[in-house]
Amino acid sequence: MKDETILVVDDEPDMLRLLERILTTRANYRVLKHSDPYAALEELKKTRVHAAVVDLKMPGMDGIRFIQEAKTIQPDLEAIVLTAYGTIESAVEAVKKGAFDYITKPFKKERLLIALSRALEWRRILAENRSLKEIIGEQEENLGIVGSSEAICRVRAMIFQVAPTNATVLITGSSGTGKELVAQAIHRLSSRRSRRFVSINCAAIPESILESELFGYVRGAFTGAWKDRKGLIEEAQGGTLFLDEVGDMPMAVQAKLLRLLEHGEYRPLGSNELKKADVRIIAATNKNLEKAVEDKTFREDLYYRLKVFHIHVPDLDERKEDIPILSQFFLKKYAHLHGKPVRSLSPEALRLLVSRTWQGNVRELAHTIERAVILSTGEVLEREHLLSHQATRKTERDPGSPCKTLNREDAEEVSFILTLPFKDARNRIIRWFHRLYITSLLRRCGGNVSRAAELAGIQRQYLHQIMKEEGIQAQEFRSRESHQAGRTWNDDI
Repeated sequence: MKDETILVVDDEPDMLRLLERILTTRANYRVLKHSDPYAALEELKKTRVHAAVVDLKMPGMDGIRFIQEAKTIQPDLEAIVLTAYGTIESAVEAVKKGAFDYITKPFKKERLLIALSRALEWRRILAENRSLKEIIGEQEENLGIVGSSEAICRVRAMIFQVAPTNATVLITGSSGTGKELVAQAIHRLSSRRSRRFVSINCAAIPESILESELFGYVRGAFTGAWKDRKGLIEEAQGGTLFLDEVGDMPMAVQAKLLRLLEHGEYRPLGSNELKKADVRIIAATNKNLEKAVEDKTFREDLYYRLKVFHIHVPDLDERKEDIPILSQFFLKKYAHLHGKPVRSLSPEALRLLVSRTWQGNVRELAHTIERAVILSTGEVLEREHLLSHQATRKTERDPGSPCKTLNREDAEEVSFILTLPFKDARNRIIRWFHRLYITSLLRRCGGNVSRAAELAGIQRQYLHQIMKEEGIQAQEFRSRESHQAGRTWNDDI
């Protein structure tokens, strides 16, 4: 028997027995069943439950109110709503109020089991995230390094190893992986933390300016140097100097940096006097410095001086298990920054974030979450907030996309389906096809179900069954002119 306990609440005894049989024989769950929602709430006060299957329409208390009450008792409870045909709007409202998913009656066993499995999976993800936050919360507060994957744990361990020393550190990794965060963490954990952390991007400053920025200059060193000026090395005295994109440093400046590392001294521009420097050097690059040494664009001796201690920061695609906690971290950050009420991500949104490729790494993830938070209106960030512009742009870029002839909503649906596991994707694509095909068919037939079944080459009863499952109503496609002409639709009843 599985460890999960499922609470079933429905005022119909036959439905209770059916649900119990499905959940125990087909999935081997432990089941607690109640026909009275008030009794079910009392059960929640004394029994730990992992998920609930709740009927939407019950005497005394409807499913929406039950879920709200249940979550005050067990906040991590996930609920599946069962709804009869014709109450889809209420079911959607239930999802907005806290239900995980809804299923229309009559339902297929597989549909219920898949929804329940995904609800439990989402609950486990949230529980793991809460546990991870407790375990590494203090470290993250000090380090700013979010994640619990093996790869990021290695990075964190290396930070703790090298921080107390005065060793020069070389940090490598792709753009957006968080190399400067690693450098700042090393500084905060070092004995130099009370002094300044000074950073400079070597790729963003011209060679003629970079040298004076780093080493400073004296009055008269060049035209416009009308007074002495401290360089960043002197400003970082007693602290840490972070050289970002050191692989783009000009050769002339590399020579002066090498002297600083070897002898702890440097000469400001235009000066004849050497100055002593007490500064720790941390350098970072997204380039292959070994190849740069081979190409004679980077000094070999400087490379080995910088690489006393090497930390490589992995791409986000190499630590996808960190995406849920990173996403929640950025969601909380940007919701507070922009004053938005959003508090969590929907399972579909999280699944999309985990499944896609992040060429821009953590920086791209952060920007994506921030944009989605700005677009959000409720407490849950949905996949639509993430996909609102991406599916259309991707279709425009990719002429071979299977979604290029679809409207934006359908293109987004297909893009999302392609990110799901095979079984979930298959079930969802079939339902999407049913909705797309039948609504198009009924529109052509003016809502005449018999004519639509004939064109489709299927039995009218089967078409009715699919329409019922998908909540499609024929009258929505019947034109006003047809009614005014006195046309009857008895054959469609």
